[in-house]
Amino acid sequence: MHELGITQNIVAIVTEHAKGMKVQKVVLEIGKLSAIMPDAIKFCFDICTQGTILENSILEIIEIPGLAKCRQCGAEFAIDKPFGVCTCGSVRIDLITGEELKIKEIEIEEVCV
Repeated sequence: MHELGITQNIVAIVTEHAKGMKVQKVVLEIGKLSAIMPDAIKFCFDICTQGTILENSILEIIEIPGLAKCRQCGAEFAIDKPFGVCTCGSVRIDLITGEELKIKEIEIEEVCV
């Protein structure tokens, strides 16, 4: 399960950017073509955040659908695999979206002094 290593890296990046402040929420974007299972990330997140500033934080995952563009006719179309065929019959396509793994947002606890 490569999701454990990915989740450990996410926790490390968020921890670095939070600069010691308690994290309340993390929003990730995961492309449907990325071969990353959102449910596995959620499971690993609960384990990886124990004892950290992310413990008990909310993890929100936004799944980004696959979108491709045909090199032959220029048409853009939805895709659910990293390969496919355009309606014009061409297999020469470029993926536009669907391979993302991005930390979109980090919400930290505001401390009043």
